[in-house]
Amino acid sequence: MSWGIELWDQFDNLEKHTQWGIDILEKYIKFVKERTEIELSYAKQLRNLAKKYQPKKNSKEEEEYRYTACKAFLATLNEMNDYAGQHEVISENMTSHITVELARYVQELKQERKSYFHDGRKAQQHIEICWKQLESSKRRFERDCKEADRAQQYFEKMDADINVTKADVEKARQQAQVRHQMAEDSRADYSSILQKFNHEQHEYYHTHIPNIFQKIQEMEERRILRIGESMKTYAEVDRQVIPIIGKCLDEIVKAAESIDQKNDSQLVIEAYKSGFEPPGDIEFEDYTQPMKRTVSDNSLSNSRGEGKPELKFGGKSKGKLWPFIKKNKGAAPEDFSNLPPEQRRKKLQQKVDELNKEIQKEMDQRDAITKMKDVYLKNPQMGDPASLDHKLTEVSQNIEKLRLEAQKFEAWLAEVEGRLPARSDQARRQSGMYEAQNPTTVNNCAQDRESPDGSYTEEQSQESEVKVLATDFDDEFDDEEPLPAIGTCKALYTFEGQNEGTISVAEGETLYVIEEDKGDGWTRIRRNEEEGYVPTSYVEVYLDKNAKDS
Repeated sequence: MSWGIELWDQFDNLEKHTQWGIDILEKYIKFVKERTEIELSYAKQLRNLAKKYQPKKNSKEEEEYRYTACKAFLATLNEMNDYAGQHEVISENMTSHITVELARYVQELKQERKSYFHDGRKAQQHIEICWKQLESSKRRFERDCKEADRAQQYFEKMDADINVTKADVEKARQQAQVRHQMAEDSRADYSSILQKFNHEQHEYYHTHIPNIFQKIQEMEERRILRIGESMKTYAEVDRQVIPIIGKCLDEIVKAAESIDQKNDSQLVIEAYKSGFEPPGDIEFEDYTQPMKRTVSDNSLSNSRGEGKPELKFGGKSKGKLWPFIKKNKGAAPEDFSNLPPEQRRKKLQQKVDELNKEIQKEMDQRDAITKMKDVYLKNPQMGDPASLDHKLTEVSQNIEKLRLEAQKFEAWLAEVEGRLPARSDQARRQSGMYEAQNPTTVNNCAQDRESPDGSYTEEQSQESEVKVLATDFDDEFDDEEPLPAIGTCKALYTFEGQNEGTISVAEGETLYVIEEDKGDGWTRIRRNEEEGYVPTSYVEVYLDKNAKDS
């Protein structure tokens, strides 16, 4: 099977076919190049996707990643980065091993093809020149033969004519001989050129063209083989990253299997546990007996013997904020007293740990400066020891400041954990947010009544009606007519109403009650034209149907 033998007369078609082969190769190069661009784009999109869902530093999202499900998701995002990296490897390897190599090979192939077809055209031109020479000698031989025949016929005619002179006959004879000689010379030249042409033609069709076509065939077969090898490389590049991609997927599965729903449930408890006890049963209140209603001894009351009031929620209103009460947007108290006990304990412990780390860091710095000062003392040429005194004093002051700060937070922590007496009344009422979310209740016995700082009051208590109901408040401050007073109350403690909907009261102040506690620990009162809510535990209520608002 040889193109030189089988396709000896298909020079133009072979030229078209080899050009088509180069076009196919360039098309494949373009295909691989576009594939590498897709891989890069896909890798970039994967990285952007993983980055988009990464938790922001120092944000609430970062705290959420304590949960095992979130940790698994974070591991998935990290594995997606590695997964994207493998697609970048695919792009890089395809570019270096296929597109770059094939682009170089195509240039070499074009030069080789151009050389072969240049030789082929040169051989064609040579055989065409030989053919033209043959045709020219043939026409000359034919013409000379005809001229010799005419000269012979003219001589015979002159020789037969008796009226022609002998000189004319001789002249005609000599002319005929010259023409015959010219015909013989043309014949010899034609024969020589014909032999030469036949030799050149034989060489052309049996040597030159077969050799050129054979080289073209080999070139084309190398091109076909090269594109096949490139296709294998194309597959191998993908195959090489499969184990790493598989490992990424295995890590994602491993992360998914590490999810512990029980652990996450426990973390929810740790995150939101308030530390409060559920409210006790509400006693039956007999309205058939004329008496002032007082707060039931075991209904939302302070426990006897505790150094501070036990904050409780009432019924379905547990932890509920009214629509018109907004959270305080100001800075949170330094001692985190706006938080429930358990959450406050965690925040204080975290703050203590941070301060201890800072103290340790400053102590390490102090030790380093001290060592450097000792080196300077022993080797004065290295530096002046006095130059470090200012820095040493500054670090020592920082350590003392941090220790005082840590002691302050440790004292608050000890208070929360019950190791120290309760804080002062004023400090415990510092945050309106905490009181709004966790209202205190009042004991019904005078000797058992405790103020929030643990001290006892001698004022006689009256029982307040507590109804544990799921009550909806529908724009109560928008009523056109003011609500009538249903009784009076006396402030047992000072309350700073910092939230919308609350009202500030001073200890010992007497005010009008316009709405009882409906089970969520708040009583609505009026002072002149000013209305608002106060914690029920902060006032002693005297309900009287005959009381009138002035």
